[in-house]
Amino acid sequence: MKRLVAGAAVAVIVIPTLLSGCVRKVEEAPKETSAQTAAADQTTEHAEDVTSTEKEAASATSAKGSGEVVVYNWGEYIDPDVLKQFEDETGIKVVYEEFETNEIMYPKVAAGAASYDLICPSDYMISKMIDNDLLQPINYDHIPNFKNIDETYLEQSRGFDPDLKYSIPYCWGTVGILYNKSMIEEGDTVDSWEILWDEKYKDSILMQDSVRDAFMVPEKMFGYDINTVKEDEIKACCEKLIEQKPLVQAYVVDQVRDKMIGSEAALGVIYSGEAIYTQRENEDLEYVIPKEGSNVWIDSWVIPKDARNVENAEKFLDFLCRGDIALKNFEYITYSTPNKAARELIEDEDIRNSTIAFPTADMLKNCDVYQYIGEDGDALYQKYWDKVKSS
Repeated sequence: MKRLVAGAAVAVIVIPTLLSGCVRKVEEAPKETSAQTAAADQTTEHAEDVTSTEKEAASATSAKGSGEVVVYNWGEYIDPDVLKQFEDETGIKVVYEEFETNEIMYPKVAAGAASYDLICPSDYMISKMIDNDLLQPINYDHIPNFKNIDETYLEQSRGFDPDLKYSIPYCWGTVGILYNKSMIEEGDTVDSWEILWDEKYKDSILMQDSVRDAFMVPEKMFGYDINTVKEDEIKACCEKLIEQKPLVQAYVVDQVRDKMIGSEAALGVIYSGEAIYTQRENEDLEYVIPKEGSNVWIDSWVIPKDARNVENAEKFLDFLCRGDIALKNFEYITYSTPNKAARELIEDEDIRNSTIAFPTADMLKNCDVYQYIGEDGDALYQKYWDKVKSS
């Protein structure tokens, strides 16, 4: 998701009320589906034919799960029609709840404050959840449509799920530079992070108000690992960001999109999914992954260790991996889909062949995923980010 690492805000591209009717608190008692009611009636009619042993077996099976699947996802991160279609096709009720950040989601899950069957965290948070034994392996034999996930994104996923045991990619994207062609001086080429330090663009540069995304820029410029926890390297990046600060118009999140559409800045660090949206609104905007490389982020579905409805979770995952369903979500969210069957179904040739939505392997060769760097690593970044913000 277009999200901040260690403190995130959610991209809101669509109308928030669209999902309101699909959200039901996890604490609510599950409602019986029509299939459950019919089954109960049939059981009553033929109760005399059921032995006590059979009743006990049926009771034990029922205790393992229910006719619902409890999903915890980012806000505005699924087409509401997809939820309804799944319910209509399967009779399984989707109990749907949203979170705003990985950091809000994690403690709730870790503390067992609510029981979820499916969650959609970001790459580095999945790494943390694996390390803390919060996830269960996925049985891919139960998800035949998993075959639709492009191998490219599975390989990227190894950065946070090394054995590909716990996660299925859902949406992904890159971080790059969005620039306004009409505001870039003749002769300047936007292909490097270095341009964000060019004094010609003072007060016309937008940076992400995000610790890891901000530090990633000088880390790539210096050739450092974007998951470094070496204090001397983080300090050097801090000094580079402080050097840049007088040129920066603002450190922002969603406002990058709005300001660039309104031609209020020439250059902005942005997520690729938002870049696709902005180009629809302002034809002067272009997006580039700088030659030094960048971050490629992946949000993936995982099954918590304490999930109560694993079979239903697997059915929902298989449904989401269908080409037609992945296409619906791509068109609704605008963030890139890792589903190759969905990409083949995209009717708009410009989008289907867009290197923003679907960059080539060569464009991604210097891109890396964020990994969980531990509490000490987070604290170290925060220490130097505070120095940048207070300078």
